[in-house]
Amino acid sequence: MPTLVELERDALACTRCPLAAGRTNVVFGVGDPDADLMFVGEGPGRDEDLKAEPFVGRSGQFLDRVMLEEMGISRDRGVYIANVVKCRPPGNRDPEPHEIASCRPFLEQQVAIIKPKVIVTLGNFATRLLLDTTEGISKLRGRAYPYGDAVLVPTYHPSAALRSGGAGEVTAGMRADLVRAKEHLC
Repeated sequence: MPTLVELERDALACTRCPLAAGRTNVVFGVGDPDADLMFVGEGPGRDEDLKAEPFVGRSGQFLDRVMLEEMGISRDRGVYIANVVKCRPPGNRDPEPHEIASCRPFLEQQVAIIKPKVIVTLGNFATRLLLDTTEGISKLRGRAYPYGDAVLVPTYHPSAALRSGGAGEVTAGMRADLVRAKEHLC
């Protein structure tokens, strides 16, 4: 198995799908390579593509805030953050199946190398991919699922919470899911 550095080097040179042609940067992942907690999102947006780091825009700021408030954890300690696809889809559209399939080996190897105790999937794409299901996030969230030696806790994508103004049912559900994830870290 490659190291995380070797895997990132491979991702930086990847041209497996058309997303490579439009990227500014590969957004591989960021955080503690020995993290017990891993977040997996959908794909990079404009801010992430420019900075080559996942969840640095408004959604990332919201994620950082609720992670600190509900889990007492900040992104700079004991957390690793990655996405299903490593390059920004044009216009922030949803990633297409062939793009997800092209990046899947990178994500699977990231999980295998990091060996987190808890994986929190953010939104439909990450949840469906890792749980190998077609069910939507609304039906899947609210529970924890075995995932290899880890536990997977699906929750809403932070952008869904922001669309509701950062309050309301989606945000409350996300907060409850992060509390659930924290319980599995102990």
